[in-house]
Amino acid sequence: MSIADNIVRIRDRIASAAASVGRNPEEITLMAVSKTFPADPIREAYGAGIRVFGENRVQEFGGKADALRDLADARWHMIGHLQSNKTSKAAELFHAIDSVDSVRLAEKLNDAAKAADKKLDVLIEVNVGGEEAKSGIAPDSPELERILEAASSLDRLRIRGLMTIPPFTEDPQGARPYFRKLRQLRDAIRGRSLPAVDMDVLSMGMSHDFEVAIEEGSTCVRVGTAIFGSRAGP
Repeated sequence: MSIADNIVRIRDRIASAAASVGRNPEEITLMAVSKTFPADPIREAYGAGIRVFGENRVQEFGGKADALRDLADARWHMIGHLQSNKTSKAAELFHAIDSVDSVRLAEKLNDAAKAADKKLDVLIEVNVGGEEAKSGIAPDSPELERILEAASSLDRLRIRGLMTIPPFTEDPQGARPYFRKLRQLRDAIRGRSLPAVDMDVLSMGMSHDFEVAIEEGSTCVRVGTAIFGSRAGP
């Protein structure tokens, strides 16, 4: 199947999952995870209607950004772990950083966005499974509270919500309690009506489990393999 065919199938699956829990599929963003793929397949996805793309590495995206610059209404999200020494370049390249996991990183991004004369949407990455090999803040970490408290002073960042990557299980249903936990955390934060914190975005669900994520409230699913096929690299 072509990339365009894959996208049609995924959108149909998104619509079915949303309908199963009485949600409007238009509330759910399909992000194409284009990491490791060159410009041509990304252009194919764009031609099939995708406007939101996810990249994992600043340097890799920097190498292909010029070739994609004419895709004027595409939005580029940094979804991989961001090192603090790459915040300046990330602020130049991306519209959104979906992997903020410390106050220090948020502050450096704020400074970088100011230098680039732009505003950045950001998500706080939460390590709901407590896996040591993954980045992200523990749901009960004081660092999460510190980021939320600092939000009003981060004038170049818009804290839009939360992102997570749950522990992998062969059965997609195994991810459900982790997705539910993130939604409950988001709801608790949103109920506090904190200044400069929106919490309207829940980025969770990938090719393997995005339907379960939608049933648990995801507003953005990050799909790579099911759109582009096997990865072109690590």
